[in-house]
Amino acid sequence: MELISGNRSSILCVKDLRTPHGVNLTVLLSNSVPLSLSLSASLVKFEDCQRSREVGFVSSDPNFSVRPDGTVYTEQEVANLSEPVQFMVTARGLHDPHIWETTVKLALHAAMTEPTTVWDSQPRVIKFPRRHQRGSSANGLRRQKRDWVIPPINVPENSRGPFPHMLVRIRSDQDKDVGIRYSITGAGADQPPSGIYNIDPISGNMFVTQPLDREERASFHLRAHAVDMNGNQVENPIDLYIYVIDMNDNRPEFQNQVYNGSVAEGSKPGSSVMQVTAADSDDSTTANGMVRYRILSQTPHSPIPNMFTINSETGDIVTVAAGLDREKVSQYTIIVQATDMEGNLNFGLSNTATALISITDINDNPPELTVRTFSGEVPENKVNVVVTNLTVVDRDQPHSPNWNAVYRIVSGDPSGHFTIRTNPITNEGMLTVVKPVDFEMNRAFMLTVVVSNQAHLASGIQSSLQSTAGVTISVQDVNEPPIFPVNPKMIRFEEGVPAGTTLTVFAAQDPDHFIHQIVRYSKLSDPANWLKINRTNGQITTMALLDRESIYVKNNVYEATFLAFDNGSPQASGTGTLQIYLIDVNDNAPVLVPQEAQVCERARPNSRVNITASDADADPNVGPFVFELPSFPASVRRNWTISRLSGDYAQLRLRIPYLEPGVYEIPIIVSDSGNPPLSNRSLIRVKVCPCDDNGDCSTTGAVAAAGLGTGAIIAILICIIILLSMVLLFVVWMKRREKERQAKPLLIDPEDDVRDNILKYDEEGGGEEDQDYDLSQLQQPESLEHIINKPTGVRRVDERPVIAESQYPVRPSLPHPGDIGDFINDGLRAADNDPTAPPYDSLLVFDYEGSGSTAGSVSSLNSTSSEDQDYDYLNDWGPRFKKLADLYGGGDDD
Repeated sequence: MELISGNRSSILCVKDLRTPHGVNLTVLLSNSVPLSLSLSASLVKFEDCQRSREVGFVSSDPNFSVRPDGTVYTEQEVANLSEPVQFMVTARGLHDPHIWETTVKLALHAAMTEPTTVWDSQPRVIKFPRRHQRGSSANGLRRQKRDWVIPPINVPENSRGPFPHMLVRIRSDQDKDVGIRYSITGAGADQPPSGIYNIDPISGNMFVTQPLDREERASFHLRAHAVDMNGNQVENPIDLYIYVIDMNDNRPEFQNQVYNGSVAEGSKPGSSVMQVTAADSDDSTTANGMVRYRILSQTPHSPIPNMFTINSETGDIVTVAAGLDREKVSQYTIIVQATDMEGNLNFGLSNTATALISITDINDNPPELTVRTFSGEVPENKVNVVVTNLTVVDRDQPHSPNWNAVYRIVSGDPSGHFTIRTNPITNEGMLTVVKPVDFEMNRAFMLTVVVSNQAHLASGIQSSLQSTAGVTISVQDVNEPPIFPVNPKMIRFEEGVPAGTTLTVFAAQDPDHFIHQIVRYSKLSDPANWLKINRTNGQITTMALLDRESIYVKNNVYEATFLAFDNGSPQASGTGTLQIYLIDVNDNAPVLVPQEAQVCERARPNSRVNITASDADADPNVGPFVFELPSFPASVRRNWTISRLSGDYAQLRLRIPYLEPGVYEIPIIVSDSGNPPLSNRSLIRVKVCPCDDNGDCSTTGAVAAAGLGTGAIIAILICIIILLSMVLLFVVWMKRREKERQAKPLLIDPEDDVRDNILKYDEEGGGEEDQDYDLSQLQQPESLEHIINKPTGVRRVDERPVIAESQYPVRPSLPHPGDIGDFINDGLRAADNDPTAPPYDSLLVFDYEGSGSTAGSVSSLNSTSSEDQDYDYLNDWGPRFKKLADLYGGGDDD
């Protein structure tokens, strides 16, 4: 079954009517519905949950009827609903013997009559329903009926108490017979949010314990229970519906504190601008949650204080009057107020928000040039030069298509020498030269310029005459460079023309007609240095033969560049290119490739050499070529044959079955097709060698030696000579070093101490007549035993004694001259008494003097003799004995 009350609805299926007690429904009317109204509109609708059944409805109140579709309507106008209206509705299936009943109650909502809701002065007593028989039909069916309908319990939100506050009393008719205990269950009692409602288990009084907030929870569904002292159920549980009555305790809240909108300038009245919305947490089906909007203020007030209005229900802001002009007012600030209670300022709650309305630009102001005439000047032959700047004024939105200026030249420049570019920052028009102007052709220009916007003007806006202006441009004369009339200039000549030939006159013209100037010429580029130019008149003459086959000629064309300059101030110059097309003549004989080849010693099908002829000339002075072998020497034609394969190719092969291996130089004569033809005798080195089964040379020793080039042989000889020279130098260096190593070291300076000047000799022979001495005595001993076992009295003077050496007197560091004689005498005495005295410390002892020597025996010197002796002969023995002669020969002086 579906209940509909204004925007509130609840659904209860017909099948619920099968319960023994039936269902009692109370319909609450919104205060938006007048008390005196026709209830022909659907207020209660019964809906079968089993769509397959056909149900018929009967109302117990003649003022209300139920249609077959389950809609309840009034039979006549109901004038007053101050008291609840209650009636019974019976439902019967057309093909089902069962009967269902329910009670419908229409009551006026308590909040309709009073702005604030108070508690009921007399809490109701709710009894558990009782069942009884109403009778039976012929088929034995019994209809069940409830004693009364339990209406919902209405509790106002935000009540100030006192708490707990009694709402209703739950009572069972059996409380007189047995002890009853009452309890409640459900959300708000024993389920979250628990503790809001409780009940006295003895008296059955149900209380609310705290203020309620409808915005948190609008209704509660509880169940009341009655049990005996043993906990046995005495009554079936009853359903209690508690509705929280809404109070106007919430202000409307705007979604944004500041709203931004826009509308184009010049918009017509009624143009939509923006929408503001506010939400109220109170019940939107009642006046508490019905919000209404209004505009409190508008800033600025231009052109009128009320340029905008707002839809009170939807919050849509629209324009009221025309006259929006961005150039005067670019933005409006609107203060909007939202009030609940359907906008009742006395009872409703309000809130405000700000709406910023931007006036968007349209192109309603054409650009205007600041002056009627502009002027400028430009030098001739210059491009990308700004002549003048065209200034413009536009009151539309800067840097937008409505403001951006577009300039056009409508007259005065048929050749397109100028263009106007827009400066994106200043919006000025930059008149620029894009094509060179010639002072000799035009000394001044008179241009007409029109300016417009990038965007089209809005409808109804007329273009102003100020958008047109004139521009006067003066051309400045400058010294222009000489110009070659034909550049590049092409001439044709046969190659090979001799030096000193005049080819052409390559002259330039001075474009400055109003100034008489002299033009001179010079060569700027001549890759092969073939040409020269007359400085005065530009005549071109050759300095060498023109060769088409030169590397500087590309595609038969030789290019040279020349410079022409005047005597103006400043000097100006221009360049010209001369192109010489060289016609080919037959001046190059053909040549053959390859220069070397190899064939097998025995004639085979693949034992042949392919020859190609090439010619540096061009057609028709090239092929087809003629190949032939010379008649001399005769062995060439006897052993070889040549045949032409095509115009440029020939084939050389053996004529005889076998040819000795080796390298053969075969002359071949080739001729081109020129007129007259040119011939060339070329030598091809052919290596004949034994071949294997595949036709490849297997042995190349002799042939390779024979084929060794002269340059390679010379290189090998040079390397051999260099190697021998290095070996010889090394040997000479080694011998010199050996000589230096074997050379005897000189004695020390004769001025040194005499004991340090004794020269050690490896061997001492006798005089010229001492030839019969025993040389074995002079051999170097090989071991210490040999020295020890040597006979006494026979010893080499360079042998170190093996016995303890005698100790000689120590020489003072600074001897007195008077002690020198004593020192010498002591040394001589020790030497005479010690036969093992070393030769390097004192006197030199010779083992064998020999006989017949002109020199006296050293042993004849007696250091103890007192006789005078002449030692002057020591002076004749050389500088080494001079000091000794001084020591012994100068005794008288001392």
